[in-house]
Amino acid sequence: MSEIAPNREDRNEPRVEAGAGPAGASGSGASRAGTIAAGVLLSRIAGLVRDSIFAHFLGDSATADAFKAGFRIPNILQNLFGEGVLSASFIPVYGKLLGEGDNETADMVAWGVGAILTLGVSVMVAIGVMVTPYLIDVIAPGFAGDKRELTIQIVRILFPGAGLLVMSAWFLGVLNSHHKFFISYTAPVAWNVAMIAALLYYGPRRSQDGLAIAISWASVVGSALQIAVQVPQTLALLRKNRIDFARVAAPLRSVFHNLTPVVISRGVVNLSSYVDNVLASLLPTGAVAALNYGQLLYMVPISLFGYSVAASELPAMSRAAGAMPEQMSAILRMRLNRGLRQIAFLVVPSSAAFLILGDVIVAMIYQSGAFTRADAVYVWAVLAGSGVGLLAATMGRLYNSAFYALFDTRTPLRFALIRVALTLVLGYLCAIPLPPMLGIAQKWGVAGLTVSAGAAGWVEFALLRWALNGRIGWTGFERSYLAKLWALALGAAALAFMLKLQMAGFGPRIQGLAVLSTYGGLYLFGAWMLAMPELKRFTDQITRRFSPRAASNSSDQ
Repeated sequence: MSEIAPNREDRNEPRVEAGAGPAGASGSGASRAGTIAAGVLLSRIAGLVRDSIFAHFLGDSATADAFKAGFRIPNILQNLFGEGVLSASFIPVYGKLLGEGDNETADMVAWGVGAILTLGVSVMVAIGVMVTPYLIDVIAPGFAGDKRELTIQIVRILFPGAGLLVMSAWFLGVLNSHHKFFISYTAPVAWNVAMIAALLYYGPRRSQDGLAIAISWASVVGSALQIAVQVPQTLALLRKNRIDFARVAAPLRSVFHNLTPVVISRGVVNLSSYVDNVLASLLPTGAVAALNYGQLLYMVPISLFGYSVAASELPAMSRAAGAMPEQMSAILRMRLNRGLRQIAFLVVPSSAAFLILGDVIVAMIYQSGAFTRADAVYVWAVLAGSGVGLLAATMGRLYNSAFYALFDTRTPLRFALIRVALTLVLGYLCAIPLPPMLGIAQKWGVAGLTVSAGAAGWVEFALLRWALNGRIGWTGFERSYLAKLWALALGAAALAFMLKLQMAGFGPRIQGLAVLSTYGGLYLFGAWMLAMPELKRFTDQITRRFSPRAASNSSDQ
């Protein structure tokens, strides 16, 4: 797993000038990635605040299990047709039309996709509400009695909100294609704020089951707010507000032709997550909630460091596909290799923190009220298991974007199928029969789910890299670079762990802030001592994002 690529120097790569076309602008690419990361960071912070308050009132209770499991079922719609899927099929076609200067056709394609998507999602929401009891039997077969009835009620409330979140992905696709990133990636803050308000108001006033119903309705309201904040900027970009289906039939066919394999691919990938929830529902009470608490933390570095880079590169690579195909391979290699190094620089310390300092992270975010120290240790096991495949999952996002820019959505699908098959087999073995065989309490099988998913993720990553290398040439980075990052991260984590032991008597927030800031500072100091260029790139992104000039131009991002 640690051998990302054979030893090879960047100077052997073909040189592509930074200004050689729309896809070659490295500075603007870094700026866009920084803008997306800033937006994602704000929305993730809001999400962590939401879940911290949720944990305070609901902890690892049966109600928390019901809400977390129920929350995932309507999200089938969002995962199948939402942000990443629509971006992969819509942006390459729409972005290419914009790159060719055909803005009128591009606008009609955007409106056509929006109209078809609205109709399709409305039908699926109605079907989802009607078949909810059957979905519960599939997704959470271990639920019974009051727990099952509460989950059904939650799911039926949440389905319309999930449909609205799918439509929010359409707005994001339009804005991203015009390199307007900040609003679309901070829009989820509005959704989180609605749920936070409901938790704070109803938390002290209602029973746990009543609170779960209240925040379900708040989620629907928040979904509408998430769309509302994107409407003004989107309408300003789509000036031709009419649809001529005859004129745009060919590009629409291309969008939905690309959409089918991406939907299947995303469905397959998310099936892995749903398999984990099914297996967790068979474990003792608290396993489903613990799995979801851990996965929220796991998604923070993936979103910040993987998705921000992948999402910023996809529109530029898609535009370049039509404008300068003869340079595409060289541009892709340049972007991938630089992006992979930057991702690894930030994700390796995240993995090390999950493995060694996970209890500190979990306690700082969640430990309060109904969420105890024992719960924090339980979620740490989930988080440590997730750290196994964190780097593979994050870098895999960038490889998927490269395939989508090449209008190849089927190759990632084939490898996703392999990943899910491995996740299903390994997950069952590690979660159900293995703990009793090892003399471990059955509840710890939830950690086996995340370890097995991580191992399957590394297999998928290796296949993606192998297939893309066969098309555009070598991509990756040197083993020595990865070894250097792990040495820095593990050394910093060991010192931070010693500080954790010294601060055992302090509260979880004070301890967490001291230990994690020390860990981050030691890692960055080591990178500075080694003069790693990725550190400068990282600090330049932050400086550029929060400089007065950047702030004044934030509306353009």
